[in-house]
Amino acid sequence: MNKLQIGTVCLDNNLILAPMAGVTDLPFRLLCREQGAGLVCMEMVSAKAIYYKNQNTESLMEIHPEEKPASLQLFGSDPYILSEMAKRIEEKPFAILDFNMGCPVPKVVNNREGSALMKEPELVREILTGLVKAIKKPVTVKIRKGFDEDSVNAVEIARIAEDCGVAAIAVHGRTRQQYYSGKADWDIIRQVKEAVRIPVIGNGDVVDGASAKALLEQTGCDGIMIGRAAQGNPWIFKEVLQYLESGIENDPPTNAEKKEIILRHARLQLEYKGEYTAVRELRKHLSWYTAGMPGSAKIRQKVNSLETIEELFRCIEEYLG
Repeated sequence: MNKLQIGTVCLDNNLILAPMAGVTDLPFRLLCREQGAGLVCMEMVSAKAIYYKNQNTESLMEIHPEEKPASLQLFGSDPYILSEMAKRIEEKPFAILDFNMGCPVPKVVNNREGSALMKEPELVREILTGLVKAIKKPVTVKIRKGFDEDSVNAVEIARIAEDCGVAAIAVHGRTRQQYYSGKADWDIIRQVKEAVRIPVIGNGDVVDGASAKALLEQTGCDGIMIGRAAQGNPWIFKEVLQYLESGIENDPPTNAEKKEIILRHARLQLEYKGEYTAVRELRKHLSWYTAGMPGSAKIRQKVNSLETIEELFRCIEEYLG
């Protein structure tokens, strides 16, 4: 399997867990790393929240030794605050600092952050220059195709990022206007790859080994970022690795294998979040884990009413044997 060099950081392979708010917390990142992800990305962290010493933000930045290397993702739009907060947190054990220019949600975009920055190339230049100068660790950036179809500028932004000293760039082949709907445009990833010399990571519509291979072949990208397809499916990294190495598709995990992963996930949530939060956050994960299985609607309904971890464990035992 191809290794991937991002600045001074060499990854075991070129498969990357995408940063996803409310999903890629420490327990889930550990699972994905164990299943073969070469790099795991943390939930995005607000530079302003770090500035104001928000306690919830501190917990978001916790990193387990066994998940390394991990990428910490900042978002914001104030160049000074971003660079100063990057300096403040550099001693934390993340390997790579990523800058978010992909988040499409209104509360972020309306604050001139996330994918809204695709509309402001000169501000992007100022932000990325400041981040690269502020810390010694590699800085990467995650972008979209553009803000909308009338302003497709991923190539322009990628060239700016390279000029600023950014170590790698991840490109989601959708505009902000699309959110996560429609088909990802892999051709824009190819265009970015041809325009810059730094590693380019393709993102969008990779759901299995065959689609991962197709993305590599059609775009020439250096790495593959997997997001929503990993929800309830952390073993996707193991499956993709095997397919890329051998061309052989893994059999889907058995119920016993699923049960083992789900129980591990639940125990990790309990350890790091406490019972109240763990049970509530596991509801969405169990919905993803059981999607498409016989009786999945029934278990989702039951899980959403559970209050204790013991009830949740019993539910998993009953459903998966």
